[in-house]
Amino acid sequence: MYPSGKYSSRGPALIPRMKTKHRIYYITLFSVVLLGLIATGMFQFWPHSIESTADWALDKRSVHDAPLVRLPVSSPIPERGDLSCRMHTCFDVYRCGYNPKNRIKVYIYPLQRFVDELGVPISSTGLSREYNDLLSAVSDSDFYTDDVTRACLFIPSIDVLNQNSLRIRETAQALAMLPRWDKGMNHVLFNMLPGGPPDYNTALDVPRDRALLAGGGFSTWTYRQGYDVSIPVYSPLSADVELPERQPGPRRYFILSSQMAIHREYRAELERLKEENGEALLLLDKCSNLSQGAAPARKRCYKGQVYDYPQILQESSFCVVLRGARLGQAALSDVLQAGCVPVILADSYILPFSEVLDWKRASVVIPEEKLSEMYTILKSIPHRQVEEMQRQAHWFWEAYFSSMKAIGLTTLQIINDRIYPYAARTYEQWNNPPVVKWSSVNSPLFLPLIPPRAPGFTAVVLTYDRVESLFRVITEISKVPSLAKLLVVWNNQNKSPPEESLWPKIGVPLKVVRTKENKLSNRFFPYDEIETEAVLAIDDDIIMLTSDELQFGYEYFNYLYTYKMPGDIKNWVDAHMNCEDIAMNFLVANITGKAPIKVTPRKKFKCPECTAIDGLSLDQTHMVERSECINKFASVFGTMPLKVVEHRADPVLYKDDFPEKLKSFPNIGSL
Repeated sequence: MYPSGKYSSRGPALIPRMKTKHRIYYITLFSVVLLGLIATGMFQFWPHSIESTADWALDKRSVHDAPLVRLPVSSPIPERGDLSCRMHTCFDVYRCGYNPKNRIKVYIYPLQRFVDELGVPISSTGLSREYNDLLSAVSDSDFYTDDVTRACLFIPSIDVLNQNSLRIRETAQALAMLPRWDKGMNHVLFNMLPGGPPDYNTALDVPRDRALLAGGGFSTWTYRQGYDVSIPVYSPLSADVELPERQPGPRRYFILSSQMAIHREYRAELERLKEENGEALLLLDKCSNLSQGAAPARKRCYKGQVYDYPQILQESSFCVVLRGARLGQAALSDVLQAGCVPVILADSYILPFSEVLDWKRASVVIPEEKLSEMYTILKSIPHRQVEEMQRQAHWFWEAYFSSMKAIGLTTLQIINDRIYPYAARTYEQWNNPPVVKWSSVNSPLFLPLIPPRAPGFTAVVLTYDRVESLFRVITEISKVPSLAKLLVVWNNQNKSPPEESLWPKIGVPLKVVRTKENKLSNRFFPYDEIETEAVLAIDDDIIMLTSDELQFGYEYFNYLYTYKMPGDIKNWVDAHMNCEDIAMNFLVANITGKAPIKVTPRKKFKCPECTAIDGLSLDQTHMVERSECINKFASVFGTMPLKVVEHRADPVLYKDDFPEKLKSFPNIGSL
């Protein structure tokens, strides 16, 4: 207690009494502040939209409070499932209708507790945390609608992620009772663990009529291409373990196998590889002597040595992912999270989201019968490519595997792209990590889509004064059926082009553009005369190409080369009169992330008019400068975008012994 002498009935004696007018002022001020805080709190928690989508989450609607639905024994059972279903036969796209945002609308059925006539639930687990997370993510997304009449796609609130927890017949009956079931039309079921002992089928065994299946264990036998969606098997460790960031590069182990309970034949083969390659391969298994309280799923062992899982995955360049009882394995997600390149040995397995993801960029798929050759196969991959694959693997996990939200929304986006193909995401958008290597360039893939003003392609021929060779090139190019216009860029300011009467007579418009300066970059200028999307840029001495070989397609990057080339690359090219072709390849490779494709056979370069005087490539310093420019461009880009490729495209039948009139491209040179 305080000494009584310091207090009176009016408060502490040491504080002078406040004047009445001051007291009124502070009371008023306090009231205003209090009202402000109350108002702020009201607006903070007041619903901001009448179309609230948060009403689905478990924290606002308990499963135990959901209405009980009793299934009569005689309830109808859906058909097993139509393997012939495709989007045009088993999906009503007209229900999706016109949508200015090009986005499907998804309806989630209200929660219900289905039981049989004896009151036994159809599932031993009810609604799992994973399925609740998925449905909550959908309900919070732009796909969701609470208006069943606007819905294009329907998701049942019946959790079929894990078939082990389901009563098959009763679950099928519950599906058939859904108000909008209609033989499963426009319904999607999410399942990650299909089948059961002893067969472990690769697709959900629950009869489901025409419902679309997003499944985690499809094989080529059960997967309906273009209809079903192959999804990952979610790993709970994604939410429980946060791995430190690890940059791509060499790691302690070359190959790591960390799966438990794999088939004894695979285990024996891995043991043999371990004996042959020693410390390069780490072979882990379950631990038999863990201390009490240790979580077995978080540990792996080798000869008594205990390793933390999945942390150990970050210590290897390649990680083996073998089939288990089921084709789909949660280990694939763990491996991707660690940035370890998965080596997938599971014949006939449909990889997750393979409809849109290019798994060659992030994994190595090896037939099971070639397990013994795994080490040799992996050793043949260049170090630089391994680093790119490590980077791509981790990004795949981050974008598409890391949460039930990512898995669910990716599935809906794939379905959305099928229904609105003209607004679908591109290969690059699905597969290229959103990393801007240099801020001055925007990818043309994200520029506004402007249709070309004319079909076909425009040939842009750069020339100086080799008239005879130029005319031969023009004559050959003019034979190409898809040629729309021919543009000659006259790069000689000291000499006029030939008179109009001397030029070859061709069946398409021919325009000569005279440049102000002699620059190699003039060949890539986006001239107003170019009205097509595709452009063929060619020199006046490339006379060995045939019209059939030129009939292949080309892409348009002139605008970026002229206006958005990073650093001083364009000035360097113009000053040295060299490497404009390399600069263009750097630009395209950096933007697309792709390697060039060799089209048709290789030919020897022939130019009868070329001499040491007028041929740039014949100068002794020419090749030296080309080596220098590669180093120069790589430093400007901050990376080496050029990629190694082992692919060549040849027309069908071009080399086969068929009558020429049956071939689309008969005039293709020999190998």
